[in-house]
Amino acid sequence: MKFNSALISTFVVAGVIIFGAGNLTSIQPAVAQRISPGDVWQLVYQQLPDFPKENQYISKESGRVAENNTLASRLIRYHIYVKERAPNYRLDWKLTLADYLDANEIMYENTYPGNDTLRQNPLKGDRAIISRLTRTQRNALVQVLTNIFNPNTTTQPASRPSNPTTPTSPRTGGAELLK
Repeated sequence: MKFNSALISTFVVAGVIIFGAGNLTSIQPAVAQRISPGDVWQLVYQQLPDFPKENQYISKESGRVAENNTLASRLIRYHIYVKERAPNYRLDWKLTLADYLDANEIMYENTYPGNDTLRQNPLKGDRAIISRLTRTQRNALVQVLTNIFNPNTTTQPASRPSNPTTPTSPRTGGAELLK
């Protein structure tokens, strides 16, 4: 029995349509509505104006200060492009900060963002800045980054019950029930 390629293509397309139809309810908004990782650093500084810019490094190409090459932009590029970590999960951002704190994976100078475009590799200075941040500042940075990449979610404090109850003593004798 001989099949022609047009018939096979038709079956493949039909299969994709049929099997893909079940996922129509989970389609996300158009990618055009999402923010580009290259623009996120600006939002970080809008929400954390005291976060160090560290943008005093000189561009190899122009010989001028590379003002848009900031600590936040390098951190984001390291996270997304070097480590290929998901930008929408807090844990992944915490792993990236752990890299900067020398508590997780090794950071290599030759792959660090800015190494190829700046006269001086900013890795050492960036690690020093991150290490001087307090835990509260690092947590705020992680939350801001997570919120930027998850625009449809809002982080709200855990709700407390409206009628708080007094803690009761634990029941004893539970081990007896296991016999």
